Amino acid sequence: MKDRTIIITGASSGIGRASALRLAAAGARLQLLARREEELAALVDEIRAAGGQADYSVIDLNEYAQIDDWLAAWRESGRRCDVLVNNAGRSIRRPVREALTRFHDYERCMRLNYFAPVRLSLGLLPEMIAHGRGHIVNVSTWGTLMPAPRFSAYAASKAALDAFSNALGAEMRHEGIGVTTVHFPIVKTPMIAPTKIYRRLPGLTPEQAAGWIEKAIRQRPARLAPPYATLFGLQHAVLPRLAQRIAGMSGL
Repeated sequence: MKDRTIIITGASSGIGRASALRLAAAGARLQLLARREEELAALVDEIRAAGGQADYSVIDLNEYAQIDDWLAAWRESGRRCDVLVNNAGRSIRRPVREALTRFHDYERCMRLNYFAPVRLSLGLLPEMIAHGRGHIVNVSTWGTLMPAPRFSAYAASKAALDAFSNALGAEMRHEGIGVTTVHFPIVKTPMIAPTKIYRRLPGLTPEQAAGWIEKAIRQRPARLAPPYATLFGLQHAVLPRLAQRIAGMSGL
């Protein structure tokens, strides 16, 4: 981890913030991306006060022009990205029956959860290919391994990112570039606050989730996921109707 340059999106809070603190303490050089400058600046000050290395850029990843401008500035700086952590995301919990006139829910999720990380990855890959090494960590959800009722917009956008990750990982192995998908279970962040039922369910703290991110970077597996989600995914592959029935009764 020492002196590796790691770019983290969605770094102003939650998993991104906790990961930044953990990776900085391990000696990484960080470039932090998010929309909220006040939170980013405070985080960078905290990291530097503890002896770490970090800079930040304010960027709205929903805006492709801002991504392209940032990529151009990054190339101009001459800095090299060792690891890209595509962490920023948007979650919407809404039954399909209540989303029949809300196609924009699906567009918003795809824009931030899929197109933004793909655009960033494509922009940084030429540099990684030229140096013969690199790593992309894509944050996903356990909801792509099994049916995810009430999360059709969110899960679909993350499933698209999973498919991109799988294809990219297969193609880039011989280039020295690793691709890891992290299928998080519930993480107690502001993203889940609107869903009151999640307050009573077990889940990871942001600090525990940051441990998963560090493990992904150190070990470079193709996938990190809770064992129970993987088992349910196997059940879904073999007995899809039963898996749908069970998921539909869960109330989550």
